[in-house]
Amino acid sequence: MTSARADGDPGQSADNPFPVRGVAIRVAGWIDKLGAVWVEGQIAQLTLRPNSNTAFITLRDPAADMSLSLTCPRDLVVNAPVKMTDGTQVIVYGKPNFYTGRGTFSLRVSEIRAVGIGELLARIERLRRLLDAEGLFDPRLKRPIPFLPGTIGLITGRASAAEHDIMAVASGRWPAVRFAVRNTVVQGPNAVPQIVEALRALDADPEVDVIVLARGGGSVEDLLPFSDETLCREISRCTTPVVSAIGHEPDNPLCDLVADLRAATPTDAAKRIVPDTAAEQALISDLRRRSARALRNWVNREAHVVAQLRSRPVLARPLAAIDARADEVHRARAAARRDITRLLTRESERIGHLSARLSTLGPAATLARGYAVVQTIPDSGEPQILGSVADAPAGTRLRVRVGDGAITATSEGEQ
Repeated sequence: MTSARADGDPGQSADNPFPVRGVAIRVAGWIDKLGAVWVEGQIAQLTLRPNSNTAFITLRDPAADMSLSLTCPRDLVVNAPVKMTDGTQVIVYGKPNFYTGRGTFSLRVSEIRAVGIGELLARIERLRRLLDAEGLFDPRLKRPIPFLPGTIGLITGRASAAEHDIMAVASGRWPAVRFAVRNTVVQGPNAVPQIVEALRALDADPEVDVIVLARGGGSVEDLLPFSDETLCREISRCTTPVVSAIGHEPDNPLCDLVADLRAATPTDAAKRIVPDTAAEQALISDLRRRSARALRNWVNREAHVVAQLRSRPVLARPLAAIDARADEVHRARAAARRDITRLLTRESERIGHLSARLSTLGPAATLARGYAVVQTIPDSGEPQILGSVADAPAGTRLRVRVGDGAITATSEGEQ
């Protein structure tokens, strides 16, 4: 009896199937029991038919490959405060519906709010303030970019224009440069884990001198992975210099602020990390010319100074001063000799005059004129000049000195 009842229930056997309308009606009934919901997503396609009062929207999840079909009154889109276009991030309020006529599911929307960019920028701004407070943007922590990197680590999308531009420009500027390329997804939910894994691998490679994180721009929603907190902190932990080349000028992702160098575009990154061979050779040639010219000018200037010094009299004729002083010395010596001779002559004459006067006034001259000096000779003691006859009584021995000698005599007393 159980088997008979099962065979008799509609849709439970091939002998008693549901008609299409039966399934459609039942599915519509089940879905109709669901309440209205708020849904956030990105408008992937917006269709406004000229003769229709209904707008058809495809809403996709930016973090996953999934989408929903929406329907709403045309006026809800046309009269929205913010213009609705493909790529706009929105929050919608609607009720799930199953259209039995076409067998399709959609969300019947009664309210749309465009909150994408404003909300995303607010979230990014809050994270920016947090990372800035922790010092991740401090310029003192920026690592210097090597002048001539041997190997460049490149993280970018597979076969992307950013990869082509960086490799082409860098190789054109310095043909010997090498690349270690890590291809990852650059948007969506899998971007951050893959980029972080590639970043760690390149940072651990001792041959990699600089790492470039590149993407060719995109919308704010597409660039969300490059403002992810996990990626920003991983960049700050790298020991290898990191260059951010996202190529999105109006609103820079946070990785631009954490990276050691921000490039406006992938092409700009290649130019800033790889020197131009031709430009460097031209610079070297110019520096050689300038240094040679400076050296020649210095030598000429110093030679001119030496020539001026040599032309001065003291160096042109260094003995002239000595010769002039020698003549003065000779004249001084002659004058001194004359003065000394004159002094000696004058003093000699004075001495001669004094000698003559001394001779004239001396006892010898007096004795020569017939005078004599008489001395008494006592029995003991020194002879004494006889000054009076009383001093020479009879018998006194006398010594008489005349001009040519002296004689002895005996006094006979006073006469």
